[in-house]
Amino acid sequence: MSEHGCIIGLTEKERNKMETVPYTYNPNALVTVKKIVDGEATYETIKVVDLEGMLFVDPTIDVIESHTNGTHTVHNMKRTDIMEMFRLRGFANARLEKQETQIGKILNRLTEDFWFGEDYEKNEVLQELCEILEHRPVKTVEFRGTMSFEGTIQVPLESAEDFDLYYHLQDNLQLDTYDVDIDIDTYQVDEAEER
Repeated sequence: MSEHGCIIGLTEKERNKMETVPYTYNPNALVTVKKIVDGEATYETIKVVDLEGMLFVDPTIDVIESHTNGTHTVHNMKRTDIMEMFRLRGFANARLEKQETQIGKILNRLTEDFWFGEDYEKNEVLQELCEILEHRPVKTVEFRGTMSFEGTIQVPLESAEDFDLYYHLQDNLQLDTYDVDIDIDTYQVDEAEER
């Protein structure tokens, strides 16, 4: 066991999301650290950046996860794991604050003076709701089109006589887009001929 330990709550859901959240790391967040030296335990509150300094001396640390039922689980963690844990905690708190603000704005508009008022049209309510929730509604437009293309291909001379340009392009030509909002569902080569 490491001589350092810290008491930090981390739920299983938070651990599972560790790899998918954006970066919002706070080096000045405070943590309670339990130091055990010669069997004697002392507790002190330090900044995350100071905890990281301890990890330069000791590359791993025992993190004690406190559960609501009063039990504890010890995790031997590396420095990068602890940084990720605090990054995740900061992201979760920022997200919760943002959602509470959005809900407050919606509730403030659910009155006779605003969305239930005679002066508000349905589309105005929906537009304001989308702005509050930072939602961009979209409409799916199906399309069909034709395109022409030109190119060259290097064919080995020994295969040139039996080479079928149409089937080769049908199997190997791809259509793609740089726009993330466009999906190309199907495409095919209708015609291909040598010039």
